[in-house]
Amino acid sequence: MRLVNEHNAIDLRTTPVRLGLGSTAKPVEGFAWAPEALQAYSAAVAADGAEGRMVMIFDGDGPGDHWESHPAGDELVVCLSGSVTVTRDLDGVPDRILLGPGEAAINPAGVWHAVDMTGPTSILTITAGLGTDHRPRTDTHLSECVGVPGPEAP
Repeated sequence: MRLVNEHNAIDLRTTPVRLGLGSTAKPVEGFAWAPEALQAYSAAVAADGAEGRMVMIFDGDGPGDHWESHPAGDELVVCLSGSVTVTRDLDGVPDRILLGPGEAAINPAGVWHAVDMTGPTSILTITAGLGTDHRPRTDTHLSECVGVPGPEAP
């Protein structure tokens, strides 16, 4: 995994872009959701601190399999096509926002949230990734999982 200077088209589905200090934008070549790649990414962008952002596109269909929280900053979720429900856990109360193409939601820093796609859907996310935490989503109904505390930060 490495940050590169790229002047060609970038597929945000496979190659995220890092928005860093000094208004830089660099593709993240070789990015993967594997522990080794995530560690390399964290080391490569450590100097950005909480100000860095990752831009990616996700395609899917169906309920998300995890909850996540981004303590370093807000996350923007933009529906590009299809339909997506963003559910946030606001002190144990589910806050659901339905998005259609061109609509967006902001997940505040530190708020646990999950994403459910109805039919084939594409979303674009701009995320403050520093310290991001995940927990499995084992619920079959959203209300069963909302309010379950996340893992303790190390």
